Amino acid sequence: MTHPANPVAPAADAAAAAQYLTVNLAHEEYAIDILAVREIRGWTPVTRIPQAPPYVLGVLNLRGAIVPVLDLRLRFGLTREAYTATTVTVVVTVAGRLFGVVVDAVSDVLDVQPDQVRPVPDMGTAVDTEYLKGLTAVEERMVLLLDVDKLLQPQDAQMLDAALPAAADVKAVA
Repeated sequence: MTHPANPVAPAADAAAAAQYLTVNLAHEEYAIDILAVREIRGWTPVTRIPQAPPYVLGVLNLRGAIVPVLDLRLRFGLTREAYTATTVTVVVTVAGRLFGVVVDAVSDVLDVQPDQVRPVPDMGTAVDTEYLKGLTAVEERMVLLLDVDKLLQPQDAQMLDAALPAAADVKAVA
């Protein structure tokens, strides 16, 4: 409700809110900062990278850019599930680099005020809390806020940098 003495209060409140894309993974709801999301694509097979960690599925060609793709279920130590019609790859940007994360489904976009973000307890979630930056309540459910910067570890980035030229050569021959 706008107070007559301060007609711009709602706009200021809206500017402070962050938007998150909610995704489903193993019957839990997670959220990715919308500013990191570049694209949402239906699941398509990828080209494997030799000696990559199990959660790195491979690479895909995104309009000429070779993009590594991670399965979030495997990244979080969850069981692998068959990909279905709702499985998608969310392409995100972290530190200037594109990569895809495979999730079971996308849901919604949430507006989250900074004061609605709570610290993550060190128990009760299937995911290691190092990948989470907080949680928020939405109606009767809890949504875990992912820290996409932590999904790709420095050693993974180095391995991918070394493997991507070879993957690009394979795609060029195919």
